[in-house]
Amino acid sequence: MPVLRGVVSALGVVAGAAVVAMIVVTCIDVVGRRFGHPLKGTYDLVEILGAVTIAGGLPYTTACKGHVAIEFFFQRLSRLGKIAVDTVWRTITISLFSFLTWRFFHYGFEIKASGQGTSTMGWPIFWLPWWFSLCCGVMVLVILYHLTHPGKALMKP
Repeated sequence: MPVLRGVVSALGVVAGAAVVAMIVVTCIDVVGRRFGHPLKGTYDLVEILGAVTIAGGLPYTTACKGHVAIEFFFQRLSRLGKIAVDTVWRTITISLFSFLTWRFFHYGFEIKASGQGTSTMGWPIFWLPWWFSLCCGVMVLVILYHLTHPGKALMKP
């Protein structure tokens, strides 16, 4: 699965770069406000970068098995019970993220057709649902990997 690892890593790098960009934009805006020259569009930039961060970081966190698990409940199950609950949960999650992949993809076209933009600057945002769609699609692949390779994380943090 080196290709999937590479895609997950690339999404993680983009998410990390978005966090850095949010920090830089916020600092520039704060300093600019101090001198009477705030950065125009800060709200829109931080809003977009936050969405990019969350969507891009989700596949990486899942690949590293970094999500919080309900261990108290899970530890009380037998081995067979753990396998059954894990399989059912992953199947439900794959269904959910498959639906989200499809829906975000189409929503991007709807936004593009309507010409919708950000609230203060009016920048186009049709590409954002496509980014979410890509990240959700990669999530499906990561969860499939975990379903077919029980007990193994796709990558290490």
